[in-house]
Amino acid sequence: MPVDEPHRVVCHLDRLLEERGMTLAALAEAVGVTVVNLSVLKNDRAKAIRFSTLTAVCDVLGCQPGDVLTVEPTA
Repeated sequence: MPVDEPHRVVCHLDRLLEERGMTLAALAEAVGVTVVNLSVLKNDRAKAIRFSTLTAVCDVLGCQPGDVLTVEPTA
């Protein structure tokens, strides 16, 4: 797949936050990133994520990277 094609990575922050009774703003504060940056990730508009950010999100939510992000199968 060429790099310029849309990605198939899906973010599951909505579900994880709901399960934990946490807001995006609270997660952003705990992780140390802006709400805007997490919103871009949550809404599947991110083109990249720093491993340090992903690690911090996983630490705060008590989960693994595969809980946060999955790859949709090709059609």
